[in-house]
Amino acid sequence: QVQVVESGGGLAQAGESLRLSCVLSGRLLRLNAVDWYRQAPGNSRDLVAAITNDGTTNYVDSVQGRFTISRDTPKNTAYLQMNSLKPEDTAVYYCKLKTLSISDGRTYTYWGQGTQVTVSS
Repeated sequence: QVQVVESGGGLAQAGESLRLSCVLSGRLLRLNAVDWYRQAPGNSRDLVAAITNDGTTNYVDSVQGRFTISRDTPKNTAYLQMNSLKPEDTAVYYCKLKTLSISDGRTYTYWGQGTQVTVSS
């Protein structure tokens, strides 16, 4: 059975940092690419940061230089380090994991359950 568990959200003051984690558990699955999205109330779910299979990272302009996406493949864990937080970063953050099944060679995509990040001014 596959599970994706996010953690690390919470309340922060402007200028502080939070680190989000996203752990994939499931037999014979290998973590490849990772996307982090966020959704503020009344808004669409938007891509914030991405890391590809070869480790290339991309960020939306609003978080460039403040957020860092990473992954630990042996641990099947993805991270989003968020520094210099701003009130406009307030949203529910979701990880999207692109995985490779070792048993059948197919790729599967899984979403985390979301974690709330609230930044006060």
